[in-house]
Amino acid sequence: MIELDYAKLAATPVATAPYPHVVVPDFVPPASLSAVLGDLPPLGKRGSFPVDSIRLGPAARALMAEMEGPRLRTAIAGLFGLDLEGAPTMVTMRGRTEAKDGRIHCDSTAKRVTVLLYLNQATEAFGRQEGCLRLLRGPQDLEDYAVEVPPVNGTLLVFPNGPTTWHGHRTFVGQRYSVQLNYMTSDEKARSELRRHRWSAFVKRLTMAA
Repeated sequence: MIELDYAKLAATPVATAPYPHVVVPDFVPPASLSAVLGDLPPLGKRGSFPVDSIRLGPAARALMAEMEGPRLRTAIAGLFGLDLEGAPTMVTMRGRTEAKDGRIHCDSTAKRVTVLLYLNQATEAFGRQEGCLRLLRGPQDLEDYAVEVPPVNGTLLVFPNGPTTWHGHRTFVGQRYSVQLNYMTSDEKARSELRRHRWSAFVKRLTMAA
């Protein structure tokens, strides 16, 4: 079992600018976050790894199971007025960010909802706004943002995807752990995305072993 602050999530109103979203600081409370951080593997390569392709300790495994569980699904569906019953899920983890990461983008149309959970302690770099995710008003300017989310202290960010859900972050090079949960549009699209991530993770493991 892992303790998550569902009460805080339920009490957080949905913000509308620049698009519907919720941000919940300390969704993973400090004691739980400390246990999870101790159970994360070193990920020396950039990119997303399916969580079943990496070695996690028991607290981290419990967190991943909770992320895919019915309680979070029900809470998110209720907040945004969505029917997520039966929607397939995809969970990946990032552990390192390089200079090429953070470019402005919208997520794949295969993803109905994006859920990001940040598993880092506060650092000077994050305090300087490096690597802090920005929810943008448009696709052109990283400085034209409505909300900035520091990737620290078990903060949860949730937003339904759409053609204008632009986001990105300023350059950060180094360790930056995040879990991404997506509720997918169809099983086939979910399988296609997972195959792509698994192949990428396999190639990364080969290059790390070389």
